[in-house]
Amino acid sequence: MTEPFGTRLRRAMDERGPLCVGIDPHASLLADWGLNDDVAGLERFGRTVVEAVADRVAVVKPQSAFFERFGSRGVAVLERVVEETRAAGALVLMDAKRGDIGSTMAGYAEAFLHKDAPLFSDALTVSPYLGYGSLAPAVELARESGTGLFVLALTSNPEGPEVQHAVRADGRSVAATMLAHLAAENAGAEPLGSFGAVVGATVGDLSSYDLAINGPLLAPGVGAQGATPADLPAVFGSAVGNVVPNVSRGVLRHGPDIAALRAATAAFAGEIRAAVGGS
Repeated sequence: MTEPFGTRLRRAMDERGPLCVGIDPHASLLADWGLNDDVAGLERFGRTVVEAVADRVAVVKPQSAFFERFGSRGVAVLERVVEETRAAGALVLMDAKRGDIGSTMAGYAEAFLHKDAPLFSDALTVSPYLGYGSLAPAVELARESGTGLFVLALTSNPEGPEVQHAVRADGRSVAATMLAHLAAENAGAEPLGSFGAVVGATVGDLSSYDLAINGPLLAPGVGAQGATPADLPAVFGSAVGNVVPNVSRGVLRHGPDIAALRAATAAFAGEIRAAVGGS
């Protein structure tokens, strides 16, 4: 990589719009597509989504767990999905939510962020809840390889607040602390930092949080989870220009027909552009 992830992401968002499409081949979606819940069905699903969307969206986000559940053969399918997505011009955000300490965290980072790894991706989701400092091996490798991280900060699951809204001795919430760490990582980066936060589009009022981290904000929750593109400006305020809205089921439910997947992608992309501005 000759350019940092943030630079490449900003360009992709400007050229293709900010939409991120998830690839979540869970059993019920495979069934809805008329596919068996096996490796062949997994491969048909994943590669069909890539064919339909990877040449027209900024980011594709495979959910690693749904491939890993098939063992080594499922991971081999994930490798092909990653390769074909990048060949079509989209950035790959691997949704694996890894988090550990020391050499184990370094191992996770190398699995997804090392340039020679079979699953080499443009960015990786990570969990900081062993302490933000536990992510240091991933941060270091991301800087070396020109890749990025998306750190869980304000997630939309109902269990999240018991950790993320907890208040530290200094009076600052855990989530606000994570955002502050990311702002420090991105200080001085232009046009956009490579270290982003995961902030759910359905979490409600975010006015008490400083989302100006000079990095991207991955926003799950648009579509089937209830948020709409029109909600984004109110949720993210002045940071909305750095939001990467993720849609998974809202697009995927239109498969396996490629034309229908493309039409759903175009509809969401158009609504998002209208809501957040841009070409």
